[in-house]
Amino acid sequence: MSLDVQKIREDFEILEHTMNEKPLVYLDSAATALKPKPVLEAMDKYHTTASANVHRGVYKISNDATKMYEGARKTVAEFINAASKREVVFTKGATSALNLVAMSYGLHNLKPGDEILTTELEHHSSFLPWQNVAKITGATLKFIPLTKEGRITTENFKSVLTANTKVVALTHVSNVMGYISEVKEICELAHQKNAVVVVDAAQSAPHLEIDVQDLGCDFLALTGHKVYGPTGIGVLYGKFALLNTMKPVEFGGEMIDIVEKDDSTFKDAPFRFEAGTPPIAAAIGLAAGIDYLRGLGWDNVRQHELELRDYAIKKMSEVSGLKIFNQSADIGIISFNVDMVHPHDMATVYDVNGICVRAGHHCAQPLMKWLKQPATLRATFSIYNTKKDIDALICATIEGKETFGDVF
Repeated sequence: MSLDVQKIREDFEILEHTMNEKPLVYLDSAATALKPKPVLEAMDKYHTTASANVHRGVYKISNDATKMYEGARKTVAEFINAASKREVVFTKGATSALNLVAMSYGLHNLKPGDEILTTELEHHSSFLPWQNVAKITGATLKFIPLTKEGRITTENFKSVLTANTKVVALTHVSNVMGYISEVKEICELAHQKNAVVVVDAAQSAPHLEIDVQDLGCDFLALTGHKVYGPTGIGVLYGKFALLNTMKPVEFGGEMIDIVEKDDSTFKDAPFRFEAGTPPIAAAIGLAAGIDYLRGLGWDNVRQHELELRDYAIKKMSEVSGLKIFNQSADIGIISFNVDMVHPHDMATVYDVNGICVRAGHHCAQPLMKWLKQPATLRATFSIYNTKKDIDALICATIEGKETFGDVF
């Protein structure tokens, strides 16, 4: 069975529109995925039938809102196979989730002499919080060497793992290279040294079936807007035994147990990390996005995206002067440049032709330095993309080469 892409495209109203008077070709889902109708409808249902706060009111629509919100937490827990929905914390996004771990766990558990292992492949959201923790606590930040291809491997991880390793922060799937990291094996080795593993799953969640219990990670972060949900919502998964020992990083309503003049106590996880009014509608929308994605079937999603990846690499390899940096990408992310043309200039040509791609350092400046590139272009393929989209990309690339070829 394969995806009925034309039927899927009907669920994304934005694809009916044009950009610069050209049919819209959206190849930037790694930045944010488009939103299907069921997501918009789920959020609208909350706003129009149960637009009340959660956990607090004793009236019906507040109870209805609470059921929707906590139902969304249950959906997320099932999506990643968490042992309990108490292991799911709603945040503003993956960035907030990763920062929460660094501030609540890292700042209170690390000291001089401890080591934090990370990589040059990381998105800034996975790297910068631990750079900050290292500066504050005196812990040492160390990097897992990448292979010549730019991959994180178990063997290279072993070369830097020591008895002093306390935290491992790594990406599940690179947002630039599209490589899948050997997370399960790395978790097993890290736990032998009593280190915790923090996984950035922002890019893997839309493409791979995630099982946190099988991976063995201690923490994992994902973001709603990349799994066809809305912006403003993210998830921190944490093993409950760990979460419940961690201190809150925000304080206010809902997260408290008892408040006295001179001291306070806090609720168990996840509520101790959800101060104030949570992103109720966004959580409901996230659950709808997850349901939509799972309804397509993981095997079908994976097959479709890999077919587009293979087709794109074949077609792009036929264009002279076009360099692909990740020929063996594991998902539908292609990073590339065109000789003698700055990525931002090429992106402008794509824009004129109605094509959305990302150009820049992709919030991964250490990786750009590793690639010896100031920036790259990135095209990503999703459930609503077709080979026709890739053909449009190729035609615009050739046009851009000819246009800027006259300059050089």
